[in-house]
Amino acid sequence: MKIGFIGLGIMGESMCENIVKKHDDTVYCFDFVQAKVDLLASKGAVACQNSVELAQKSDVIISMVPKSEHSMSVYKEILPVLGPDKTCIDMSTIDPSVSVEISEMVKKTGAQFMDAPVVKSKPAAISGTLGIYMGGDEATCEAMRPILEYMGEKVKRMGGNGKGLVMKIAHNALVSQIQNGVNETICLAKANGIDVMDYAEAISMGGGQNFYLDGKKFPIDKEDWTTAFSVENMAKDVNICCKLADELKLAMPGERNVQKVYEKALEAGYGKEDFCATIKVVRAE
Repeated sequence: MKIGFIGLGIMGESMCENIVKKHDDTVYCFDFVQAKVDLLASKGAVACQNSVELAQKSDVIISMVPKSEHSMSVYKEILPVLGPDKTCIDMSTIDPSVSVEISEMVKKTGAQFMDAPVVKSKPAAISGTLGIYMGGDEATCEAMRPILEYMGEKVKRMGGNGKGLVMKIAHNALVSQIQNGVNETICLAKANGIDVMDYAEAISMGGGQNFYLDGKKFPIDKEDWTTAFSVENMAKDVNICCKLADELKLAMPGERNVQKVYEKALEAGYGKEDFCATIKVVRAE
């Protein structure tokens, strides 16, 4: 089974590398940035000139691109070369409604389609320990599970097309609100003379312990905003959540507050920095 991987960004690069290391057949790759393609080719992938060439050569086509419009563009481009012998897996985090639209478009060719967004960030992509939420028919999801397990240690089907993305958006909305609570209470502690590491240790002793703080206490303490998951990517997910809430007529006041924090972070020029840099916005208010 030949696998093609489109999109070699911060996450996609390491996800594709794990497939190359673990899969016993050809892995093709493509990205608009040639240096990224060259890097994966040096690790054993076979470079393609464009997405169409990759889709023609691959039995399974995986995409990991930034936004809804990018996913739609990829699948419109490769649509003429899809057919019953191909399966498409979009691992991008995009609007669930757009993913459902893409799934309908792809399935008309006879090909299979599923969404499989990931949780956790760059270190987990490197180690192959991502969490992955599958959305699609059960047969397709189960057939593709072994491939997804090259990249993730926990893979769970959430339902039909789009449901993996709904779960990803719910997950990241919760993370964003936990993050905002951490930001606010660190600022409260520091204003009263308690440093970040003492705060984090004290939180770990009670019910407030959380994965976000456990992972981000060191960068926050050192003010190291090196990107594992960017402000602009989390802002995109927060906005998708608020759009989905609007469609469902859900208030979600906590997430609306987070949305304002992310808007200010983008306005301040923090978009390319790690998403823990939002503490700078909270600290400044």
